[in-house]
This record gives sequence, structure tokens and C-alpha cells, in this order.
Amino acid sequence: MPSTPTPTFSICVYCGSRPGTDPAFAAAATRVGRWIGEHGGQLVYGGGNNGLMGVLADAALAAGAPVVGIIPRSMVEREWAKRDCTELHVVENMHERKSMMAERADAFLALPGGIGTFEEFFEAWTWRQLQFHAKPVGLLDSGGYYESLVAFLRQGVAHGFMTEAMMDLLTIGSEADEVLGRLVAGIRPGAQRMDLSQI
Repeated sequence: MPSTPTPTFSICVYCGSRPGTDPAFAAAATRVGRWIGEHGGQLVYGGGNNGLMGVLADAALAAGAPVVGIIPRSMVEREWAKRDCTELHVVENMHERKSMMAERADAFLALPGGIGTFEEFFEAWTWRQLQFHAKPVGLLDSGGYYESLVAFLRQGVAHGFMTEAMMDLLTIGSEADEVLGRLVAGIRPGAQRMDLSQI
């Protein structure tokens, strides 16, 4: 069999383990996975087979992208793991999962999802703001899902709890191709590894 080309970039994608109510969410997950494969990238994600996670991984694999899934053992035991990932790493807990996902990524992108997606997105953004890494962080506002969140974040700026500089660290948009293109363009050669020793 021919060897798989080395990916030119690696994007960590956070998204829901449920499909959501709007078909636009699954369409966006499909487009993101396909785009990563079409542009010679690698997908890093939470290793799940359900909801948008499974849609995303299937699309990336179909487009020829290596897919790195990272999942806690307890979730594997509930049969949530996607067994046909290019690499499936089974870790002991969520802290190990998030650390490995961050280490394997050159950029981060959040698609629609629930509290797990929110937590991972805000953590990656917080680490960026604290200069624990210099990797781009993006938010894909598919179907207007994050419209009210973005408005709330801007309220945080207006009330003095955040700054415009913090908002400028985010790449926000509703079109997958445009957001992904901006994230990949923002990858810095010296920022591939996170310094997790400070966290």
C-alpha cells in the first residue's frame, strides 16, 4: 500500500457528540472534515463516533486526512469510540485527553456543541491569551449557533472584563472554508508545541 503523505498542518476540532436540530450543523462538520483532507491536513478530535464528531471524522477520512482520535477509557467502554481512526489513543481521563489534543494540534476550531465543546474552546482560547501557546483559535458559527455567544463576549468587553485584544485572538465566521483558511494561514512555525508545564 502507498504510504500516507505527512500532513502539512493539524487542526484540533471540538464539536458535539449529538447531531443537533439543524442540518446545517452536520453539513458544516462534513465540510470541515473534507476541507482538512483536501488541503493536506490532519484532524485531531475527541475520538467519538456519535453526533457531529462522527460526521466530522468520517468526512476527514473519506477525504484522505489522517484522523487522530483521543478518548478517555470510560467512554470507550460505553462504545463511544470511533474504531477506524488512523490513530485512536485511549487515555485515562479528560485532562490527558485535552493535553494530548492540544499537543498534537497546530490550531483549534470549535463547531456547534454542548458544554464539553464550550469548555474545550474556552480553555484553548484562555491558554492562547495567557501565552501558553501561540496557535490560532477559531469559532465556526454554523447556522447562527454562536451568534448570541459572540454578542455576550462583546458585552464582556463593553463591561470591562475583557479587552478587544482578547477578541482579536479569535477567528470567527460562518463559512467553513474561510475560517479554516484563516486558521491555517495563522499557524506559526515555532508554535507547534504547547508548554504545558506552566499550566
